[in-house]
Amino acid sequence: MLAEPFSHPALFYRSDREYVAAITAFVREGLAAGEPVAVAVPAGNLAMIEAALGGEAKAVLLLDMGEAGRNPGRIIPAVLRDFADRHPGRHVRIIGEPIWPGRSAAEYPACAQHEALINLSFAGRHVTILCPYDAVRLAPEVIKEAARTHPVLRDGTGEWRSADYAPELVVDGYNRPLEEPGEFVSLRFDRTNLSAARALAARRAAEMGFGKDRLDDIRLTVAELGANSLDHGGGSGVIRVWAADGRLVCEVSDTGHITDPLVGRRPVDPRDAGSRGLLIVNLLSDLVRVHTRAGATAIRVYFDAP
Repeated sequence: MLAEPFSHPALFYRSDREYVAAITAFVREGLAAGEPVAVAVPAGNLAMIEAALGGEAKAVLLLDMGEAGRNPGRIIPAVLRDFADRHPGRHVRIIGEPIWPGRSAAEYPACAQHEALINLSFAGRHVTILCPYDAVRLAPEVIKEAARTHPVLRDGTGEWRSADYAPELVVDGYNRPLEEPGEFVSLRFDRTNLSAARALAARRAAEMGFGKDRLDDIRLTVAELGANSLDHGGGSGVIRVWAADGRLVCEVSDTGHITDPLVGRRPVDPRDAGSRGLLIVNLLSDLVRVHTRAGATAIRVYFDAP
């Protein structure tokens, strides 16, 4: 039986020196083999890697994960798949660091689910995605969870199979009811007043100082969530809007049930017909959290205030 062509190791590093050595070795192996290589890591780490690669950095796609992966829900479609799909028929290698010290408690569950869903998204593809983890500064539970989302683990001493690999447990484990907000404004909508739901979010965003372009993004995001409620969530929904921790938060809930864990994470050819609502939501938002079960779904989107 042929081995799985997709590889998804986690790299546990304990110093900047160890980090740079492991990443540059991985990159250079790919370049020597003629493979397309991308590096998507936080800005500070990106600068170290670029400096260590020297002239070879020109042959690598370098991305600041703090920008490209601000919302973990957009990393698969807009970073990983975007790069891999540009090189059909070739083995591709990517370094992706979606979890780093400084990620908030609100962001981490979406990050962990993302890491688990990489395995489903790339099964059977000729792709290697190496995910670095700071084993010193990240919480022990984060490191334990990396062993659940990655089938192979690495550190400075070698590589081994993960005995705890169970990505579906991570996806399901963070599909939990979202924390209740304090003060908020809300509106029940259906096909007669979806525009009022958009306006509700836009008014609060304008009060928080969002500019025109971002207001357009917020209106479009709420419109797509509302359209999903009308088409797949029982024909109506409830929007709640509030501000928290320097972010505008909009939540749309309805009686639908999302059963496809990759919905909103598949790139869509603009020439293809069909729904791309949750993909748009992931691409435009700074964070997306979802809780879904039979008869109830809540999608909460966050926008960082200017």
